[in-house]
Order: sequence, then C-alpha cells, then structure tokens
Amino acid sequence: MNELIASIIDRRTIIFANEGRLLKKCFLAVCVLAIAFQQGPLGEVVRASMVDAYIQVSVFVGFTLFIFIGLDSLTKFNTDKFLENSKKYHVAIASLLGALPGCGGAIIVVTQYIQGRISFGSLVAVLTATMGDAAFLLLASEPMTGAFIFLLGGTVGMISGYIVDIIHSTDYLQNESKIDLQFEKLEKTFVSKFNLFWCVIFFPGFIIGLLVAFQVDIDAMLNLPKELSLVFIIGSIGAFLSIFMWALNPLSDFQCSTDRSRNYVSRVIDTTNFVTTWVICGFLIFEIFMFFTAIDMKSVFSLWLPFVPLIAILFGFLPGCGPQIIVTTFYLNGYIPLSAEMGNAISNDGDALFPAIALAPKAAIIATLYSAIPAVIVAYGYMYLFE
Repeated sequence: MNELIASIIDRRTIIFANEGRLLKKCFLAVCVLAIAFQQGPLGEVVRASMVDAYIQVSVFVGFTLFIFIGLDSLTKFNTDKFLENSKKYHVAIASLLGALPGCGGAIIVVTQYIQGRISFGSLVAVLTATMGDAAFLLLASEPMTGAFIFLLGGTVGMISGYIVDIIHSTDYLQNESKIDLQFEKLEKTFVSKFNLFWCVIFFPGFIIGLLVAFQVDIDAMLNLPKELSLVFIIGSIGAFLSIFMWALNPLSDFQCSTDRSRNYVSRVIDTTNFVTTWVICGFLIFEIFMFFTAIDMKSVFSLWLPFVPLIAILFGFLPGCGPQIIVTTFYLNGYIPLSAEMGNAISNDGDALFPAIALAPKAAIIATLYSAIPAVIVAYGYMYLFE
C-alpha cells in the first residue's frame, strides 16, 4: 500500500517522498502475478478475476477519469484563489470540493487549513464529504448510486462543518506556520513510455466492457474459440499492464492524481492503474478466500449484518484510497449492503488524510473522529428505515 512520508526542509517546505514505495508496490505486484501464473484451478480463478476486474470495472473508471481530469485540465480553475476570496462560504465550498470524485479537491482544502486560511469546520466538512478515488469506481459501475452518495456526502459534510465551527473557534488546532507544498519533480518516468500501448489496450477494452455490460457475447459474435477469446486477451493484457505500470511508477499515488502540473494523459493512466490494482486485490481477496473455504460470503455478512456498517466505517479510518476501493468492490459484488457503503463513504478520508496526518496530526485525528459520528447516524438510520 502506498505510504506518504513528509520530509521537512527549513521547516517550511514539505516534499512528499517515500524511499521504500517502489519496493512495497513491487512486492504486492509480484505476489498477485505469482498467484496468477500458477497452473491449476487457483491460477484459473485468479486470472478470470483479473479479467473481470479490468473489463467490468477498470475501463469504466478510466473513461470517467478521462472526463473529470480532462475538464480539470481544460478549465485550469484556481481553487486556492477562489477559497481566499470566499471566506464566508468556506464550509460549503469545502463540502462541494470533497464531494467531487477523487482526492484532489479534498487535498486542496487540507493544505489551505494547514496554512491557516480556512476553519477547522471546513476541514471536518471536506474529510466527511470526500470518498476519494473509490468514487470513480462507484460512479463508473452504478452512476445513480454514486450521484446519490456524492450528494449525501456533501450535505452531511456541510452540516457537520457548520456544527463544528459553532462548537470550536474557526482557528481551532490550526498550524500557524506557513507551509509550501511541493512534489517530487520528474520530467518523465519509466512507465510513461508505455502510455501509448496502454491506450491501445484501453480503448478496445472499453468497447468490450460496454458490450459485456449490455450482455453481448463478442467472442460468440466473432466466432472466436475459447483459446482466442478477445475478452480474455484484452482483459489479461490490460490487467497485467496496469499492475506492472503501477508497481514501477516512482511517483506516489497521491501525486499521480493531484499534481495538476503533470501531463493530462499520464494523470489519467496512473490513477486508473492505481484503482485497477486495488480493485483486482479486492476481487482476489474474495475469490481466493472462497476457493479455499467454499464459504458463502453473502451468508456470512448476512449473519453479521448489524455489525457490517460499523466495520465499513472503521475501515474508513485507514488512510489512503486502497482500502476504501476494496469496500466499494465488496458493495458492488453484493457482499455488503448500501448502508455499509454509505457509512464508509462518509467516514473515509481517502488520500487527503496523508498530508493531514503528516502536517497536522492532532487536527487530522480529531476531524476523522468527528466524521465518524454522522457516518454511524446515516448508515444505521438508512439500515433501520430501508433495509
């Protein structure tokens, strides 16, 4: 799992780096690929899961990212200046930025709080509203559910933020020192050489994904034998390529999705690869567990149903988008109810928790605990009323 380490230079500049990042990412990738290349039933299950993850999920996540990051690159909207000129509406703006898919808006608000420009209530609002990169997965798979949760998260975040500002002073726990946020600067990474090949696989994969979603058997339509299955070939190459590029990317997942100075296509590809890897991990956790135990996971979760939303909420306390993508994958596969997904969406802070913990740990912990309160209320309220 990607980690974020902050090194302070002159106590004013924060450079995000992680010397052990590549080693950890490569270790995870090697473990996944080693299982996938095994002969026998287990290898077949893993390879099929990777294909399903890419064709049924990742191609739609990538398409969604092309739209959102493309709009972000075209508009070049200066969020920092907008926040500075709209001080009366900081909580509302923070909630809106947090509700947007991805971690970029939330991270902007976190850095603004650290520099003393917005209130603690705004920090609580954005951490409550944000769903991180798991939002792209939900939006691509269930657009209506995704839109509902974005609206819910933004509304709950706004209410929470205003309540917190009433309880505490607006400068509560603010770090008074001014901090300049910078990233590692690399003109070109090794994996960017594969961007063109990635696109060559992705766009046919997206078309195949659409056909599969509409129950069209493209292999049967083209009279292709099982060993030449277009779905399997494109899905396998796409999944392996995504894991390979993610593991060998020297930049953090945090920088890949939030550094607006980077190339538009590279931002889309790197973020898609990150989401793809964790979606595959989510698929594999279930498939491998069921392979060895033959336990019906739906029955297990049904048995412990009253505790499932609470577990999902506690999962939201984990920094980063990876664990949250796994929770969303569980929901999309029907293993956990919508109430649990809603609780996790409200309690999780995505990658925005990394800079918050590195630069203002006490504020980050308290804000995260505050976000758990509406998460419990909403999750169990929805479960009691509608499930």
